[in-house]
Amino acid sequence: MNDFLPLLYLKGISTNDFTETLAPIFGNDAKNLSPGVISRLKTKWEGEYESWRKRSLKGKRYVYFWADGIHLQARMEDSAECVLVIIGVNEFGNKELLAIEAGHRESKASWLCLLQDIKQRGLKQAPELAVGDGALGFWGALTEVYGDTKHQRCWFHKMGNVLDKLPKSVNSAAKNQLQDIWMAPTRDEAYRAFDHFIKLYEAKYPKATDCLLKDKEELLAFYDFPAEHWVHIRTTNPIESTFASVRHRTYKSKGAFSRTTILTMVFKLCDNAEKHWRRLRGFNYLADVIRGVKFVNGVRQEVKNGSGNAGVAA
Repeated sequence: MNDFLPLLYLKGISTNDFTETLAPIFGNDAKNLSPGVISRLKTKWEGEYESWRKRSLKGKRYVYFWADGIHLQARMEDSAECVLVIIGVNEFGNKELLAIEAGHRESKASWLCLLQDIKQRGLKQAPELAVGDGALGFWGALTEVYGDTKHQRCWFHKMGNVLDKLPKSVNSAAKNQLQDIWMAPTRDEAYRAFDHFIKLYEAKYPKATDCLLKDKEELLAFYDFPAEHWVHIRTTNPIESTFASVRHRTYKSKGAFSRTTILTMVFKLCDNAEKHWRRLRGFNYLADVIRGVKFVNGVRQEVKNGSGNAGVAA
């Protein structure tokens, strides 16, 4: 039920129509969903969201951030706004919903407000790596609030942006060539595949190659982290997969929702989804990442101990 009701709100269903809409699914139980009951439940959820967004983050530690600005088909009163989302992975490898706020995707000011609020509520330690689309205002804000965090551009977004600047006739080949870059086992091999792509397309399609070139190093930051984590940190998939069903199962209604309603319903959908998120693969390496152990091409490097003898970093 907790999955259906937020979706019905985002689909623009009136509280008076909830019983009729849910009757084929829940049968006689749907009769208990009177407009009054739905209204009280909505008020309760709004309180839960408000408490959650003000919760203390003191003592929390997140190793990775995934950030994105999500435009839903169900829109807010300020149609230019979207839902800003951050998911973090803690030191034990568990993904957690960290922030959901309304704002402007490309606005540094929107993301700065969000990140400063997170820090003021106790999250003092910077994440080791943040993953997101290059178009986000998030990056300027991140540098200001958590200056030591490394940046990883999302390959899902980047491939889409590059392919959009190429004719459809070469999209299939170009997609495979882009995959050759981020699937390369070493940074040097990725550089070679990168240069090959640029040489193939820069003369005829400079907008596509310029789009790829501008984030070259940020696209390959994952090579400095455990190879077991690459599948997680090359893209913003934790956010994309969570919001995929919400995007596909909502539509633009004739009216617009209040900011509070949108954020509350998205919070409930994400809160329910979080219960099914899987632990990070290779989570045992997170302690090494936190301690600053060096990884080269995803492989943990040996360091010399105090006696001068070679030993594996502990």
